[in-house]
Amino acid sequence: MIHVRALEKSYQTGSTPLPVLRGIDMDIAPGESVAIVGASGSGKSTLLNVLGLLDDFDSGTYTLAGQNARGLTDARAATMRNQLLGFVFQSFHLLADKDAIENVALPLTYRNTSRRDRRRKAIEMLERVGLGDRLDHRPNQLSGGQKQRVAIARALVTEPGVLLADEPTGALDSTTSDEVLSLLEDVVAEGKTLILVTHDADVARRMQRTIRLHDGVIVSDRKGG
Repeated sequence: MIHVRALEKSYQTGSTPLPVLRGIDMDIAPGESVAIVGASGSGKSTLLNVLGLLDDFDSGTYTLAGQNARGLTDARAATMRNQLLGFVFQSFHLLADKDAIENVALPLTYRNTSRRDRRRKAIEMLERVGLGDRLDHRPNQLSGGQKQRVAIARALVTEPGVLLADEPTGALDSTTSDEVLSLLEDVVAEGKTLILVTHDADVARRMQRTIRLHDGVIVSDRKGG
């Protein structure tokens, strides 16, 4: 599903480039759950952004579902994201003026899906994540765990092969975190790939594999947390 070789990424700070990713090599198979861990500044969020086609990279290769991800136009990157990827963020990124159905249906508008089908698929996905009784609720009417379930439903509504999660339990209490992780584990059991950035060792242990970064370099890559 994902193949990365000798990937390099720097940011420009004045006249001096600041290396953030330095020679990343990794393969992630379909249906695998992977935690990316490391201290602040280790490059884990930058790596997730590159994998999510939100940032380009300087050199090396990145192949996503057989497609070369180097030097994409904004339009092509947006199309690939919509077709192949789903995103879950710590801060949910829900639209405050939209109810749960409208938030979940949003990615389908970029596929020219009819309004009726968007609504039907959104409702099906919300019911799947246990929010069939919160369909018309706006974000300010939902708990943190419910907001994250809406975000997960939105990420899954386009049936992506890869789910990218950036600290998805970072704003949740332990009980709610466990519920959200169980939901993500169910998604992996259905064959989707999950790549999750976390600073929480307990969260990492629930993934099948843990990749640890330090100063933009992979220092360990092992099964389990």
